[in-house]
Amino acid sequence: MKDNRTNQRSVVVAAVVASAVMMALGIGYRAVAARLKAPVDTDPVTQETLGRLPLRIAEWQGQDVPMDADVIAATDTDACLSRRYEKEDGAKAVSLWVASGVQVRDLMPHRPEVCYVGNGYTLASQRVEELSPTSDLSFKCNVMGFSRGTDRVIVVYYYIVDGQYCQNVGQFRYRIRDRIGYVTQVQVVAAVRTPPGANAVEKTVFDFARDSAGPLLGLFQEPTDIEAAN
Repeated sequence: MKDNRTNQRSVVVAAVVASAVMMALGIGYRAVAARLKAPVDTDPVTQETLGRLPLRIAEWQGQDVPMDADVIAATDTDACLSRRYEKEDGAKAVSLWVASGVQVRDLMPHRPEVCYVGNGYTLASQRVEELSPTSDLSFKCNVMGFSRGTDRVIVVYYYIVDGQYCQNVGQFRYRIRDRIGYVTQVQVVAAVRTPPGANAVEKTVFDFARDSAGPLLGLFQEPTDIEAAN
């Protein structure tokens, strides 16, 4: 159990450090954001808002994972959340990283396919999947596998932009109208171990991403607003 927790913490640190790397690699996206000239007309999302995410989600039990303040500051976010969720006595566990801000030009570069590679990982697999939090609500998300030496991780990620799920930065780049209030990136990550192997770990990550999508959106929207936005 201790080794599993250490591995999961390492995965979270990698994700956060990788996000910091992305800030240095995201010059092109910053230029696009500058051209969009989307002013902010809302207060920043607060730590208190993200902290309202339940520690208990479906069959998952969560625990906050403290992160180094300097690492968090390097991501240039207004608020962030780092947690470990597990079920079945720790046999299935994932790391959740949520980063939110109102400065779109700073958040647009936050893409695992850039940051993990910039942090020494190789992109081993990448595809788009349909995530269905409920029977009448679904949206597309990204499923990626990365490797670095003997380390392997699975990442599911997407964005929540002004109360709407978005698969990637391209969607809210072109859907932007007059203003963007906030952008939130969600990453669900787990290290691959043998056993159970990549397929089982990927299913665990995807299951938690599905179970947590509704509660995450609920942090920013009332239920009636969620239905209207989708």
